[in-house]
Amino acid sequence: MRKILIVDDARFMLRVTSEMLSDQYITICASSGEEAIELCEKEHPDLVLTDLIMPRMTGLELMKALQDTYDDQFPVMFMTADEDKENESKGLEYGAMDYIRKPFTKEILLHRVANIFRQVDRIRGLRKVAEIDPLTGLLNRASFQKALGRVCKKASGSLMMVDLDSFKLVNDIYGHDMGDKLLIRFSEILKSVIRATDILGRLGGDEFIIFCRDVRDEEPIAQKTRYINEELLISAKKLMGEDMNIPLGASLGAVLVPDEGKDFQELFKKADKSLYVVKQNGKHSYSIYPSNSVGAEKEEKSADNILERLKMMLSERERQGGAYELGLDAMQIIYRFLVRLDENYHQPAELVLIMLKGTDPDHSMPQDEVLEEFYSLLKRSLRRSDIIMRQGRNRFVVLLSRIGLKMEAPIFNRISKAWEENLANSFTKIECETATL
Repeated sequence: MRKILIVDDARFMLRVTSEMLSDQYITICASSGEEAIELCEKEHPDLVLTDLIMPRMTGLELMKALQDTYDDQFPVMFMTADEDKENESKGLEYGAMDYIRKPFTKEILLHRVANIFRQVDRIRGLRKVAEIDPLTGLLNRASFQKALGRVCKKASGSLMMVDLDSFKLVNDIYGHDMGDKLLIRFSEILKSVIRATDILGRLGGDEFIIFCRDVRDEEPIAQKTRYINEELLISAKKLMGEDMNIPLGASLGAVLVPDEGKDFQELFKKADKSLYVVKQNGKHSYSIYPSNSVGAEKEEKSADNILERLKMMLSERERQGGAYELGLDAMQIIYRFLVRLDENYHQPAELVLIMLKGTDPDHSMPQDEVLEEFYSLLKRSLRRSDIIMRQGRNRFVVLLSRIGLKMEAPIFNRISKAWEENLANSFTKIECETATL
């Protein structure tokens, strides 16, 4: 049942108007503009029906005050005995939905109110299409910024930017459809860690943003980060299989409000800086923008724990068998490091390109499911100290740590034998090229 806030300094008019509407709506009454503002904050009415001429704060001033704080969240209808056409024109110009002149009948009032709600529903439906991210159903960047611009001016809490780590690999390896499924599931995980009073939006791509009211301590932020990462890994394996070895995770950068200000753009920049700190220090964790010297002192006192925390951030979350899977950027870093290691300490490694090709008369590319099966077998057959990267559909790059033997020896034989026993190997052959770093 919709809720209407009636505002009039005449007690009799409040009672009469409330009785006219009470059969179809919930009614709340205020005898002044100041009282109406307080009730809007508490009750969130669907419509404000206010007298135009009132002492201390007029109906026009009340509407402006509500618009300054809530934009047009609360539609306004004026009722007045004033015959001044200028006031009526001014009210409509400033955004009033309608006017009704006193005295009015119940039928006319109900008809006017019903018309307003039909207009409001149509406008909100159009606005929802423009404000909602179509994939996840969350607020999009523009609508989140608009909502937070108001909230940050008066609320306290935490503004948090959340970024999916290694998400590009999902699109590269499993395709964009799988990437969309993971984004939808990730948005559901984020919804599960916030309350109805919090605000959640998608900035675009794999970046999300949250405002949690009254969350001002590190522990709840740490708990949310741990839970998000745990649930993300569980969900990713359900979607992509237990052998999914992409280092997926979530990094979170937070800033406290109003400690670091009330302007959304400034807070956004500080949250982004905190997120950058996490990205540069192992990912899958959180960072809170420092608010004052006390924070710095706290960090100094906890210096003994820095190495342990770094180890936790840098370490592999799940120790799995088989090769360690990396993307191109990470593979470049490892490759360059191994070259340096060999130059100084003579610790050679081998770079191997493995290709799965078709042997049918048309030499066609093996089917996707065959390639996926081969890739999975390849990862399992290699050692935990080896590194693998997929390059294209049927090409796989492997970095073999020092083994003292050429690729043609036991590792390649083990892969070939395992593939020969696999039912998916029909009309395929394995080719490889090897180079020492």
